[in-house]
Amino acid sequence: MMYEEEDFLSLSGIQHFEFCRRQWALIHIEQQWADNLRTVEGELFHSKAHDGSVAEKRGGLIISRGMAVYSRTLGINGVCDIVEFQKDETGIELYGRKGKYKVYPVEYKKGEPKTNDIDILQLVAQIMCLEEMICCSIDTGYLYYGETRHRIKITVDKGMREKVTNIFEEMHDMYSRRYTPKVKMTKSCNACSLKDICIPKLCKNKSAKKYIETLIAEVDDQ
Repeated sequence: MMYEEEDFLSLSGIQHFEFCRRQWALIHIEQQWADNLRTVEGELFHSKAHDGSVAEKRGGLIISRGMAVYSRTLGINGVCDIVEFQKDETGIELYGRKGKYKVYPVEYKKGEPKTNDIDILQLVAQIMCLEEMICCSIDTGYLYYGETRHRIKITVDKGMREKVTNIFEEMHDMYSRRYTPKVKMTKSCNACSLKDICIPKLCKNKSAKKYIETLIAEVDDQ
């Protein structure tokens, strides 16, 4: 299936979706948002990655900052923090450039490496977009973490690509139905900038009928 541009979802939304499907729906379907210290710091950190010229050359390395990417197959668009084009005769030709180059996206994260694969999935989505756009094969990307000031090499395999494809299919399905799911409260809820909008405690109610009956009972007891 090939998606039309008006049906594209945000590439970076895969992080929200994997963190909490309700959070993703509140942001991307209901268009609700609230900042906290973490989100503000994250935006500032990413803006620094995009500082400077759109592209710069250092010897056999070309660095592109804030590069817009998309995939009609996945139905997404977004921005890569940095894409590095390293001169390599096994790579691809670039318009207006001599020689051949290998392509390596670098995603910047403010914190430190996570124990889950949320950051990796976002990077893989960027890789799949780049492959579709410039007709190449990319098997490696990097995650740079501000806390450790170190980049981690990520080798992409078929399983990662399939997982990303399946996640975006689920996101498109939920978006087309304008479906905002309930959520089970976890410790992560306290760190979420949307907790006052989401009000996860209300999701514990089994039904609207039960919630109304509880309110009526409270009034009768007064």
